[in-house]
Amino acid sequence: MNVTLFGKRSQVIAALALTVCLTGGTAKAETHSNLQAVASSGISAWGGSVPFSLTGVLLCGPDEMLDSTPNFIPWNGGVGAYQMGAEWQIAFQAADTNSDWGGTFCYMGQCYGNMPWNGSDDLSYSNAAWSAEILRLEFDPETLHQFQAGDLIQVTANATSDYGGKRNITEDHYIDPAKNFTISLVTANYGLPSPQNITLADVKNADNTYIFDQTRATGGERYQGMRVRINNLTLVTTSGWNPANTWGNRLCTAADGTGRTFPLRHSRRDIGPAPTGTFDAIGIFNQESGSGIQGTNGYELILQQVVPQAQQTLAIAQKLALTWPVTGASYQLQYLSDLSTTNWTTLTNTVSVIDGQNTVLVSPIANAAQFYRLKKTN
Repeated sequence: MNVTLFGKRSQVIAALALTVCLTGGTAKAETHSNLQAVASSGISAWGGSVPFSLTGVLLCGPDEMLDSTPNFIPWNGGVGAYQMGAEWQIAFQAADTNSDWGGTFCYMGQCYGNMPWNGSDDLSYSNAAWSAEILRLEFDPETLHQFQAGDLIQVTANATSDYGGKRNITEDHYIDPAKNFTISLVTANYGLPSPQNITLADVKNADNTYIFDQTRATGGERYQGMRVRINNLTLVTTSGWNPANTWGNRLCTAADGTGRTFPLRHSRRDIGPAPTGTFDAIGIFNQESGSGIQGTNGYELILQQVVPQAQQTLAIAQKLALTWPVTGASYQLQYLSDLSTTNWTTLTNTVSVIDGQNTVLVSPIANAAQFYRLKKTN
């Protein structure tokens, strides 16, 4: 394998060797459905514990959501407060929706030391240490396979965070290796799940408020962390339609013509120009309530693909309607173009019943005569 994305092959092997050393022991199996359980306020109701392992299909590449380019920002007496520098995020979804449901996000950031409760450069990753973490997470430790969308993976978690209306697998904002999560390959190129087909009426009420269902049987909670296809959208705003924008500036608004609107967050990958007509949007259903104490709103789609819908046009066609009463008898419609012959031909056009009459539509023939008859067949 020739690794060129992050540096020398030896660096990859060293980083992954560290992963193997840190993942000793046995983690109990968990499900996405259990992990994403919520209370009536939308905050996490998960009652499990770490470590645990979670299996699912990777829905994206690690470069699609956040910029993981090393970017150390010092604490500097508080000047760097809340500035995370480089960030990394993926989402993976339950592979068998008969036995599990939903999906989960994995997140890590470089400058945890800039969180006010830390307030120290020693608690952030240096650029070199961050690069090693990225290598550790983006390659399978056994095969050196570089993870990609459609791989079936297993994530082992030693810490989680409940924020924005969902429970994420994280390092709990600490660089302590004991908090590391690890990723291993189950099946390469397993295949992306078919997107769940929905409309905005499935996730928003008629008054354009979000549908929140604590049971996760309906509304945005049902689709959180999953690959979906939202039908019949048009763009209302396009200012965020730019893969080069930052996470917060990649938001656009779509509408469905019923008064419902929905946020679309553009990928960091180029998915083409903003559509000007009606389209379907395919991507990862996400929630960003912006709060650690409530999670009943803030649903959005991380956009990965646009499927334009064909423009519908109204046509006026000149047709002749041949009709005869609907009876118990069966007739065959025949035509003749020359009365000097008796070679009648059966007309195979579809017969429809309109207003109680058998009706066949035929196109008139320019500058020519056409003769029709009914032949009783029983």
